[in-house]
Amino acid sequence: MSKQLRKKRIALPLILTGTLLLSACAANSQPMDHQGHDMGNMSQAPQQATEPKTMSAAIDSAMEVLTGNTFTLTAKESMLHLDDNTMKTAWTYNGTVPGPQLRVKQGETVKILLQNQLPEPVTIHWHGLPVPNNMDGIPGVTQNAVKPGESFTYQFKVDVPGTYWYHSHQNGVVQVDKGLYGSLVVEPKEQQSVDKDFTLVVDEWLKDDSMAGMSHGGGHAGMSMSTTTSDHSSMMNSNSSEMPMSDAEMMPLMYTIFSANGKTGSAITPLMIKQGEKVRIRLINAGFQSHRLYLQGHEYKIVSTDGQPINNPPLVSGQLLNIAPGERYNIEFVANNPGSWLLEERSSNPGAASLTVPIVYEGYESTKPKAEKGDLPLIDMTKYGEAAKSDFSLDDSYDIEYTMDLNTEMKSGEMTFTINGKTYPDTPPLQVKKGDLVKVKLVNKSPKDLHPMHLHGHFFQVLSKNGQPVSGSPLVKDTLNLLPGEEFVVAFIADNPGEWMFHCHDLGHAAQGMMSEVKYEGFQRDFVVDPTVNNKPE
Repeated sequence: MSKQLRKKRIALPLILTGTLLLSACAANSQPMDHQGHDMGNMSQAPQQATEPKTMSAAIDSAMEVLTGNTFTLTAKESMLHLDDNTMKTAWTYNGTVPGPQLRVKQGETVKILLQNQLPEPVTIHWHGLPVPNNMDGIPGVTQNAVKPGESFTYQFKVDVPGTYWYHSHQNGVVQVDKGLYGSLVVEPKEQQSVDKDFTLVVDEWLKDDSMAGMSHGGGHAGMSMSTTTSDHSSMMNSNSSEMPMSDAEMMPLMYTIFSANGKTGSAITPLMIKQGEKVRIRLINAGFQSHRLYLQGHEYKIVSTDGQPINNPPLVSGQLLNIAPGERYNIEFVANNPGSWLLEERSSNPGAASLTVPIVYEGYESTKPKAEKGDLPLIDMTKYGEAAKSDFSLDDSYDIEYTMDLNTEMKSGEMTFTINGKTYPDTPPLQVKKGDLVKVKLVNKSPKDLHPMHLHGHFFQVLSKNGQPVSGSPLVKDTLNLLPGEEFVVAFIADNPGEWMFHCHDLGHAAQGMMSEVKYEGFQRDFVVDPTVNNKPE
């Protein structure tokens, strides 16, 4: 990967701040007015799966949906048309961003052939889905990355229904950012029927691709040490409590194009519904920023998070649903308010105005929905839904108790993101035995940076937030977002032997150190690391 293509989050020199602000203002002052196209429209036709493509009657999706239990995903380069005036050179699975949705049945064994037609090694990680360790797609940890021109077959049983997604975990900060992701739905044995079932994968893109070499890398090798030290000294003086421009502040100024299913602004394909229908929307955040979403004109229920059900979810209106990187939420509503509405982002980010998804009733196609303004409260998921019996509590006895202090630090003149003061691979792993009950305290000590922490191979239950026990539905997740100063306690059972990543899903933070592992006693890898592959698990 050339230095120009290494993206995201090497701390940007303060001297660029004025340029970024001007760019963001210019982007805001020129609203887009483009015609919409099919969400899957690319310059190259998608690679077909090895079985016929079918779509169930309840699914209404502009992306390609593949069903069955045998699939082929080909990693290759394609042109992404975000709108009529914005094209990006993307890395894709089967030629589209997102890649095809894989829709499978609970209890089936699935087989996915990954073919690599890109110039770099790639993998597929099945985000949130519990799979055997050797199928988790982590280069140098669970497998060797798949070299250009080669292939790898993933095979596993899908036992847990829900909404998941897949993406490359090889140099993910670059490859996911370039489009290597797609959605995965495991349908339950007992279907909960809806009339329409949409999936929206949200993401962000650079307005100016010339900034790609500045924004991240694994990346400090892209600068001389003297430049790096100077730049980072201006960003965050280790002897000062002030950070002139944090990572959290910088990235929204650079990534000012927000997308849903590979389209932005008025190019986003409307979700077409009919009065009286029950509608499900599966929300997946494949980007590196959080998105505060507002559904106009309707009350809705949050029926699941990260694929796991919410107990007795109440109706929501007039509030924002925050979806952090890596998270998934399923919402459902009854189409009882005919018209033309938006599912829109309501944040101060420069790209927010470009994330507006029309929800249009039959007969109202000519009506243009309008964005709304004003501050609205965020839904607190630790108080949402109804309490019920759960697997873990704060009063339980645990075999392992572990604290993960998350921080933004300067080390040798470089900005790093640390766990317990260390950066990967020097972060101390969480050592467990099969059957252990594990309690983890997560504390975000970063002054301004958010950390969506993702555990591979397991679900955890959120027990408390800032010292207060969860009072709503049992909250079971695989990705948990921590704002600066927040503290969460989570618990899980060590029931899936292997070596599992536990990392920030702001992949820029992961690439700059915020990764750890859960390691099972006595586990042995079934592959030998190939030093010629250049495995990059971050």
